[in-house]
Amino acid sequence: MEIFALGEGSYSVDASKKFIPFDPQVDNFRERPGSLFIHVNPFLVKTANDLIVFDTGLGYKDTRDELFIHQHIRNAGFDPDEVTLILMSHLHYDHSGGLVVERNGKLEPSFPKAKHVIQRGEWNVAMSGKSSSYHKEIFETLKDSVDIAFTENSGEFKPGITYEVSGGHTPCHQVFWIEDNGDKCFFGGDELPEPEQLIRKFIAKYDFDGRKSMQLREVYGKKAAEEGYTCLFYHAKSNPVGRVKYDGDVFSIVPVG
Repeated sequence: MEIFALGEGSYSVDASKKFIPFDPQVDNFRERPGSLFIHVNPFLVKTANDLIVFDTGLGYKDTRDELFIHQHIRNAGFDPDEVTLILMSHLHYDHSGGLVVERNGKLEPSFPKAKHVIQRGEWNVAMSGKSSSYHKEIFETLKDSVDIAFTENSGEFKPGITYEVSGGHTPCHQVFWIEDNGDKCFFGGDELPEPEQLIRKFIAKYDFDGRKSMQLREVYGKKAAEEGYTCLFYHAKSNPVGRVKYDGDVFSIVPVG
């Protein structure tokens, strides 16, 4: 198994839910009052049978008008068209923006050859247009143009890939456990978005059920430590890939790569 963090950088987001690039070496956080500061790290995982993307970032482009996520995949030694699976934890914009790309004034799927794995309940919420956290035009673009595999509840998607409805960050948020020839990785989306939220107990106001998310982090952390899973931290400021250690009541993270 090969794991690549496809970091898209840091951003501030305020009540308008617009994501504005933030460079801590240049920008002053005091000039963005009321903003939440986040880091965005989609992931690419190569297994024996699949090339997998876990969530797709914001869909921002570089100076050559190319998606950052596409360029990062190329930098890892692959072509975006080689991606076989897109595994989505949920569909908030900072996780789903890279599902589409704008070309000549029209949105197109970013990974037209890949199977997109999405919880049906999450899709229904996204398509309802009732929350600005979701950009409905993304899913309107996808619905008739890509292969979507809708998951429901928890289960096995295919040998080596299991999914579990966690329901803390959004009601239909899902997490993924991957096993491949003895290697294991866990993607917790926004249930386990950064190491710090595991190391210290933390209830996030932006979660659908913050207490449940906090409790799930401990469950996932213990399983990862006991069973040897490498964890992928989508919103990590640094060290987005790590191994969890659990000693008594204390978690620690050993960076990988």
